Amino acid sequence: MNKTTLVIMAAGMGSRYGGGIKQLEHVGTSGEIIMEYSLYDAIRAGFDKVVFVTREELFDEFKKLIGKEVEKQIEVNYVFQKLENLPEGFSVPEGRTKPWGTGQAVLACKDVVNEPFAVINADDYYGSEAFVQMHDFLAKAEVKPGRKEFCMVGFVLKNTLSENGQVTRGVCKVNADNMLTNIEETFKLRLSEDKVVGETEDGKPVEIEPESPVSMNMWGFTPDFLKELEERFSHFLSNIKGNELKSEYLLPKVVASSFASNSATTF
Repeated sequence: MNKTTLVIMAAGMGSRYGGGIKQLEHVGTSGEIIMEYSLYDAIRAGFDKVVFVTREELFDEFKKLIGKEVEKQIEVNYVFQKLENLPEGFSVPEGRTKPWGTGQAVLACKDVVNEPFAVINADDYYGSEAFVQMHDFLAKAEVKPGRKEFCMVGFVLKNTLSENGQVTRGVCKVNADNMLTNIEETFKLRLSEDKVVGETEDGKPVEIEPESPVSMNMWGFTPDFLKELEERFSHFLSNIKGNELKSEYLLPKVVASSFASNSATTF
């Protein structure tokens, strides 16, 4: 059985949250933050380590609010997502202030993660069964050089919509064996009468079946995926001319590229 790690992405800027620190917002009846629910479920499921991906300016408050207690229960590492952490030969475009996206966030873990790992958002609720399924897959995954095994816990689209605004989800395509074959980021998803409508990346309106499986960024990877993330980051940076201030290196797009190149075994 493999040891398993949970990576929690908690470095977002919260632009749609008025610039606040949404990852540390109290939501529970006793002042819990959403991450505490995920950590409780992950520890019960059997995860051995947690890696928090955050920003340096949040570290003191982050550790005081949640880190010190978590360290009593599970091995903890902290890594920082920094705008300037770029491959050799690249520099931050003038005027860019936002991080480079979820792909860069996970890449920040490359020096502390050497085992199968799960990735989640800090500000999403996934439920205990999702962590059990994820842990069981990763604990049995085949780990060897050049071998990439991915998995994703999917959710039913209609159950992930918000009554308080629009959401972005990765709409999944699966084959007859329930194997993930593609994922397409879809934006501004909301319920309109009995339909779910949204937009593609280039702004075209779409209607999505409410029962469709979607991603909420709960991924599982074997450690070789980190090498692929690093290689594809350079390619991404080389092809963002004209959109240097807003382009993001997104985890679902890296996974989709892996499908296209047949470099991953997916579940």
